[in-house]
Amino acid sequence: MIACLGWGSLVWDARELPIHRQWFADGPLIKVEFLRQSKDNRITLVMHSSAEPVRSLWALMSVNSLEEAKKALAAREGIPEQNITKDIGSWSRGDEDPSCIIDIALWASSRSIKHIIWTALLPKFDGKNGYSPTLDEVVTHLSDLTGPARDNAEKYIRMAPAQIDTTYRRYIEARLGWVKVIHR
Repeated sequence: MIACLGWGSLVWDARELPIHRQWFADGPLIKVEFLRQSKDNRITLVMHSSAEPVRSLWALMSVNSLEEAKKALAAREGIPEQNITKDIGSWSRGDEDPSCIIDIALWASSRSIKHIIWTALLPKFDGKNGYSPTLDEVVTHLSDLTGPARDNAEKYIRMAPAQIDTTYRRYIEARLGWVKVIHR
């Protein structure tokens, strides 16, 4: 079985990502934070070693191979084929645990999962790849947005699963009032 980890928009907007019906809330602990300025100026979640661990979500993939799963996730994320090896992370039974995913082998074994994939984009801010913005830089950036850009940025923060309770999220919620949308 092949699983995909999620923590941001994949969970509420899978689009054509070939997953089975639902996301499960008991994924492995991961280190993610709101550290990436996207092309449309949202601040999105990415893995980062400095982040506090939170519980990820996961879904089974409806694919026949690990390569097919990686290509499908890359297509959903708008990642060009030549960047799949660096921007789509993967783990297979027998591999070492990735630094930002805690006890992945134990978690996968308990669910009979052979392969796991995830989006592995780096932090980015003001056009600087690999740069992790400070809390104040993120809030100032979000505060300065207007119109549809602000609406999209706010939606991303509010729609992130409640269990993705990060330091930056709590700060954004406190400063901007963009609290989690509760789904009923």
